Amino acid sequence: MPGVYPEPSPPSLADAVRAFTTGSLSAEDFQAIFSTSKVYCPRGENPGFLALHDTQQPVIPMFTSLKELRRYAGKESKYFVITGAEVLDLLPTGYGFVLDIDGQHRMVFDAKAVEQMVEFTMRRMYG
Repeated sequence: MPGVYPEPSPPSLADAVRAFTTGSLSAEDFQAIFSTSKVYCPRGENPGFLALHDTQQPVIPMFTSLKELRRYAGKESKYFVITGAEVLDLLPTGYGFVLDIDGQHRMVFDAKAVEQMVEFTMRRMYG
């Protein structure tokens, strides 16, 4: 059928990270993409997030793709997948997170940034 184009797919989380870190995507737009994107989280023997404590404040490594997670944690590593919105809902208070820690466009969100993301989401949802 000529003249019919598929809907453009939303940018991937990796694309959003790249655009945000290079200044071509606003914080609000990044957060909207992050909220609905899949995030890959390494896990240990117990359910829940694995935190890094050798940083100024504890951060949780998360990844935009299974490939990025495997590069960091190895091929046999255990992981779980949740959405960005679930990350904001489940992240313990006082923790930040780092996206693609070994990637070219690594992004660190400290605990304050996470609080701001949660507040922003609440305002968007509840006005």
